[in-house]
Amino acid sequence: MTKKVVLVTGGSRGIGRSIALMASSEGWAVGVNYTSDSKAADEVVAKIKAGGGEAIAVKADVSKETDVIAMFDEVTNKLGALTGYVGNAGINLPRSNLVDMTAERMTRIFSVNTIGAYICVREAARRMGVSQGGKGGVIVNVSSVAARMGSPNEYVDYAGSKAAIDAMTLGLSKELGPDGIRVNAVRPGLIETEIHIAAGDPDRVARSASAIPLGRAGSPDEVAQAVVWLLSDKASYVNGALVDVGGGR
Repeated sequence: MTKKVVLVTGGSRGIGRSIALMASSEGWAVGVNYTSDSKAADEVVAKIKAGGGEAIAVKADVSKETDVIAMFDEVTNKLGALTGYVGNAGINLPRSNLVDMTAERMTRIFSVNTIGAYICVREAARRMGVSQGGKGGVIVNVSSVAARMGSPNEYVDYAGSKAAIDAMTLGLSKELGPDGIRVNAVRPGLIETEIHIAAGDPDRVARSASAIPLGRAGSPDEVAQAVVWLLSDKASYVNGALVDVGGGR
């Protein structure tokens, strides 16, 4: 039986943490990527190991190509051949109208959320593709419902960076499918994570929850359920799907 090895970027907190823990519970060895919070990443690894799983913490800034290549190499060397990749790392910045956004802000958003995501998926494909000597596998990108809503008066740059992930997912599902790799994306809606605090809007969940048809924000675990399902053989004929986990928003 092929060992299941998955790398989760941004795996130390929020949605990524839930994905890492849930993937481990389904038998995956997990590479837990983090950028700066080693304590949080180590706690996820410790929790996985306490449950009998296998995991390592891997520091890397996904916007830096050298970091990304080293991260994939470390996961492969320490856990084994990669068969799964979850592109979850992403950032947002304080809400703003486009007319007030600086080029530096937009460059930062796209360097992490888009360029970094493309580099990571490239490295995953290089290692998992059958034509590259890999065993095949699964890629799940974490996009956002913002990609189809546009986030006007808040985060149109973030929305654009995630719309690019949707296009990449659709294109690569066709490009990589014949090479043994399924590519899908999950698009979370309003989820209770620290990203709202980091973006300078800690009250966003409370302010916006009433506008969601289900009447509440979602949890990281609810997003992780969809991601881990897409990683699994239960989704073996799902390719090129954009799965909304947004409560109907």
